[in-house]
Amino acid sequence: MTENTGKSPEQLDRLRRRAAFLRELEEAKALRDRIAPRRARVRQLRAAMRRATYHH
Repeated sequence: MTENTGKSPEQLDRLRRRAAFLRELEEAKALRDRIAPRRARVRQLRAAMRRATYHH
């Protein structure tokens, strides 16, 4: 783990819970993509189109 200088125990606990949540979220997304590959492909194409048409 990285160096925890200046972090209170509450902050460390929050960061640990956030990391666990993000891991579980990624697992859930991967499972959803395996279950519904067509929807996953459509979602990826739409995201790519949004990125391609975004102007600063």
